[in-house]
Amino acid sequence: MVDSAPRIDTHHHFVAPEYRRYLEGKGYFGGQAIPAWSPEASLDLMGRLGIGASVLSTARPGFYFGNRSEARAIAREVNEYAADLVTRRPKEFGLLAGLPLPNVDDALEEIVHSFDVLGCDGVVMLASQEGTYLGDPSLDPLLEELDRRSAVLFVHPNALPEAPPLQDVPVFIADFLLDTTRAALNLVRHGCVRRYPRIKFLLSHGGGFLPYAAHRIASLTPTTADGPPNREEFLADCREFYFDTALTASPSSLPSLMAFAQPGRITYGSDYPYAGDGQPEYFTNQLDSAGLDDHAAKSISSEAAKSLFPRLA
Repeated sequence: MVDSAPRIDTHHHFVAPEYRRYLEGKGYFGGQAIPAWSPEASLDLMGRLGIGASVLSTARPGFYFGNRSEARAIAREVNEYAADLVTRRPKEFGLLAGLPLPNVDDALEEIVHSFDVLGCDGVVMLASQEGTYLGDPSLDPLLEELDRRSAVLFVHPNALPEAPPLQDVPVFIADFLLDTTRAALNLVRHGCVRRYPRIKFLLSHGGGFLPYAAHRIASLTPTTADGPPNREEFLADCREFYFDTALTASPSSLPSLMAFAQPGRITYGSDYPYAGDGQPEYFTNQLDSAGLDDHAAKSISSEAAKSLFPRLA
């Protein structure tokens, strides 16, 4: 059943003009052209899909191209651009601030600025950055600060480290799903879900392969001293994640996601504008025609997101 309440889109990207110029200046091409984006284009899509509010985030590749000071400067500029938009349209937009990783000290500084000055709604981190996955102990200072703030951490995939893509198959088609799954596995394996219980981890694209393969992963993965000691506790930690429906609300993937996720931990995601060519409409229609009861439809549409982003309630 279709929920008539306005949706809250937790997977909605923006491309600040400064970010576009920065990526073009670096000659970046991630398998597709940098999509056209403007606040007006987002609002138009939101109107067509019944989205009342969208939480904005940057996508890959992030900000680092080998120069620490450049990454720090562009991250600040992009976050301040989005924060200004949120200030002007606070009912329609939220912000997940991007961080200038891989430098942890710079990322910590940006967390403080983003929350204390810009008033962001959470942060976005790539599942892997320069070969280092979320869950790696080197990133613990960031998780400690986010846990202290009871923050939302949106986990977005990146290209797989040192893995050449299939010929003519961009990495976002399949590799993205494995990158997210690796990050989730690593967070659980290193005990991050247990050690930082106040962080709300939100996984992109239905958690990649995690819901489908969770029992295999929990049964075969060795854990560290901080990780869960057995299969049941590993699975319990995996179910602490939140998941979005971006490119995932299909008749084959949505039932697996709903069977695995805790109630109230699936949010709506469009993946606009990187999912173009009618993809947000296609997967939204799939979600609306999935035959969900009123409670489940409303939870995915808006209620789960309200628990993560109460300002947008």
